[in-house]
Amino acid sequence: MSNNPRSIIAIVPAAGIGSRMGADKPKQYLMLGQQSILGHALDTLLAHPDIDQVIVALHPQDNYFNQLPQSQHPKLTQVVGGGERADSVLAALDYAHNYNPGAWALVHDAARPCVTHQDITQLIESVAIHPQGAILAAPVRDTMKRSDASGLIVHTVDRSLLWHALTPQFFPVSILRTHLSAALAAQVPITDEASAMEWAGVMPGLVNGRMDNIKVTHPDDLQLATLFLAQQ
Repeated sequence: MSNNPRSIIAIVPAAGIGSRMGADKPKQYLMLGQQSILGHALDTLLAHPDIDQVIVALHPQDNYFNQLPQSQHPKLTQVVGGGERADSVLAALDYAHNYNPGAWALVHDAARPCVTHQDITQLIESVAIHPQGAILAAPVRDTMKRSDASGLIVHTVDRSLLWHALTPQFFPVSILRTHLSAALAAQVPITDEASAMEWAGVMPGLVNGRMDNIKVTHPDDLQLATLFLAQQ
């Protein structure tokens, strides 16, 4: 357990359909070993001693979630998500704000099953350095290229200050809710919570996270995630 006295509500946007996986169900419900991708992520969040509540935002026609054993956990609440990830996060933030407006939101991708308690605790404790909030991230290791529209290299990008954004991302519920709502109303492209904060002029902190905290996006990722979970 960290030394952080804040009330923390984990938010998991899980209303997507994961079409790139080419599967017969949303990717978060595909199996990794004995349980689903989402199940692995929820187990980690629900078991973390600093997390008071977990809110999962679901598609209105979701027929899978209530089959998960985690769906009956006393710390878990379901809300109806939206058409885009940011809409689902905002729906969960609305609920969280009514429940405890002074809480902090720990937003985590449904398709990241390999997140560890160590990284979550490290992110929570980073508030001592980044009181505005922070995200887990990993420094870019590969040489980065920028291309033109035809797929030809235009130039090599300096990777020294580039990071891969991961989740969880950790911000005050009320502030994130305000900025995310305003960004969506302004039709700003929002790819993660940090991008809404950045648009509002906030500079979130970066917390170096584990590279095995991968997002399952393509079929090949299933085997990789299975390997990482086995090693953990």
